Parts: sequence; structure tokens; C-alpha cells
Amino acid sequence: MRVLTFLHSFEPGGVERIALRLVRRWRESGIDAPLFLGRTDGAMAEDVGAGLDYVTPPRRWPGIAHWETLWMVLTLPRVVRAVRPDMLFCAGNTYAFVAVMLKLVLGRDCPPVVAKISNNLDRTDASLLYRIFYRIWLRIQGLAIDHFVGMEKPMRAEIVQGVRVSPSRVAIIPDPALSEAQIMALREPVATTPTHGRRFVTIARLAPQKNLALMLRGFARGSRPADTLTLFGEGPERGQLEALAVTLGIADRVEFRGYVTNPAALLAQYDMLLLSSQYEGVPAVILEGLAANIGIIATDCSRSMGTLLQQGALGTLVPVGDETAFATAIADARAHTQDPRRTLHQARRFTIEHGGDHYLRVMRGVLRGKRASAPLVAEPVVPLS
Repeated sequence: MRVLTFLHSFEPGGVERIALRLVRRWRESGIDAPLFLGRTDGAMAEDVGAGLDYVTPPRRWPGIAHWETLWMVLTLPRVVRAVRPDMLFCAGNTYAFVAVMLKLVLGRDCPPVVAKISNNLDRTDASLLYRIFYRIWLRIQGLAIDHFVGMEKPMRAEIVQGVRVSPSRVAIIPDPALSEAQIMALREPVATTPTHGRRFVTIARLAPQKNLALMLRGFARGSRPADTLTLFGEGPERGQLEALAVTLGIADRVEFRGYVTNPAALLAQYDMLLLSSQYEGVPAVILEGLAANIGIIATDCSRSMGTLLQQGALGTLVPVGDETAFATAIADARAHTQDPRRTLHQARRFTIEHGGDHYLRVMRGVLRGKRASAPLVAEPVVPLS
């Protein structure tokens, strides 16, 4: 089986990071797993993508990062025809448009597509008009894409309702954001400098979806004078967020660390992980926080959050966009209260060892179904002489 994964670039992102881990796992399992990149930029080339060979268009024009989805639609069909994969892996919602266009452009020559749903489909944060058009778009995906993968059990009903497909076209594979070795490393005791305050941390792209402005305002209202907040990640909102920290009078207690290799390895140095997103699917940073056995405060930004945090037993959930509730949760946060056995059990559900192989089983099943449903081709009739 040859499985082609297509990504925009090596630019940091949760969807891309897990896709690169899957490609590596599949290759180690003996699967022919080519990788297509629209462009080769990005810090993950020296991180999770290190040593992975890939296919990329021979020519690129300046500024394609601003229209990279269209760039992929223009360049990927030729690669699919040349590579002739048995299966296409659509790594997340960001790539669904590319997958649908491949189906339209290639027609019957397009291999089956297995698409991971990486974000919340309800989008209650959006306007009514946006949700109407989004529902139409989801229905188009249901008509074009062969099989869908959700990342946690509640997502099955969400996908069936949102995309309008039968449950038989949906698989649930706990998101393979971790590895057994990584979990064990995250749980190693870490020597830290004693402090009088609590150490809060987040790992996120500094972009509107993450609503980090709410996090900063909540921290300003709910923290104590000796508390600190560290943000790992880069993105278009960094300048605005740094300015907001100054305005709120917390700039001396908030540190923007930018992108670092493997920030999850640093989580054990902190007391409490924060997530303030408007919407998510199954946030990998929450899984990393569980693996590191630190406290968690998060917005209830997807149907899966309650299951992930075991209805509040493994973390505090607050309503999306509720600054007062977020500030109250920060004020009430206590360090070192997680049950290590429960967090370990939960984290181990989301390993690449289990998830990578599960994906392959699903893909083989999709291929068997396609072959079984393919129309028989009649042999030509040879007239008797």
C-alpha cells in the first residue's frame, strides 16, 4: 500500500506535526509513504521532519505562502498521477479543500481519500451566516471524501451529523500526538528553582483561533503578584499580544519564548497548562499536559474536551470566551494536584504506536471496500470462427 500525505510546508502546526510523525511511523512499518510539500520552508524541517524525504514542485513563485492552498491544488494533481498512490491522507480540516479539488480534477483517477477531522465542526463561536455556509461545505466534503477519522469518541456523532455520512464511514483513532518514550520522558522529575508564585504555561500558535488575548486578560485578573506565564509559539498576533501584556501591566511576568524545538519537553518545569482556544478538535497540547502530569485549565472548545479531561477530574473546563470564568479558574488553581495514575492512563491512549497502526488498518479496510464495490469489467466477446 502506498499512502501519499500532502502538507503545505514544515511551518509549525499541530496538524502538520502529527502528520509528519505518522509518515515516519508508516515508513518504519514498511509502508511506502511518500510526502508532498507545497513549499519547503519551516522550522519543523529540523525538528519532527528531520531526515524525511519529500516531493515538492520544481518551481515556486515568491509569496506562495499567502495562497498555498491554491498552489497545492495547481501542483498536486500532477504528483498524484506520477506517484500513483493507493491512498491519499488528508491530515486535517485545513487540507479538505485540496482533497475535494483533487477529486474534481482527477475524477475516477483519484485514489480514495481518508481525511482526519482536526477541528470542531460545530463552530458555535462563528456567526450564523458563517455556520450556514460551513454546513454546506461540510456536506460537500461528505460527498467527495471516502472516509473520515475523528480523534476521540464524541467526534463520531459530530462527524455523522456535520458531514452527513453514515457511521460506517467514520473511524475513531485517538490522536497520535505522543509516544511511549515521550510520555516516560515527560514524567521524569525535573529540578526547578523554587519560586513563591505559580508557573503557568501555554504552547500555541499566536493566532486568533487560540484567543490568547483572553488568556492574558484572565491571567491579569486572576493571578497573584508572584505568578508567571510563559508562552511558547510564534504567529501573526505576537506584536499585539506583547502590547496587550504591557497595557495590562503584566509584561514583567509574561515571557514570550517564540518557537522552540519540542516545547512539550519543558512542561514539567511548570505548574499549570492554559488553553484559551475558540475551537479545537483534540488539542495535542492537552495530551502533552496530561503526559507531563501538570494541572490544566482549558476552554470547553470542542465536544471532546469533557472526555479528554474526564469531566473535570483531570482539569478545569471553562466556557469559551468567558474571561471571568478563566480568571476565576486561574485564581483557584493549585499545583501538584493531578492523579499521576489517571493522567498516565489517559495519555497512553494517544500514542503513535497505537495510532499509526490503526490508521493503516482503516486505510486497508477502505481499499478492500473500494475493490469489492468496483464494477466488474466484462471480457470482450470473441466471435467463434
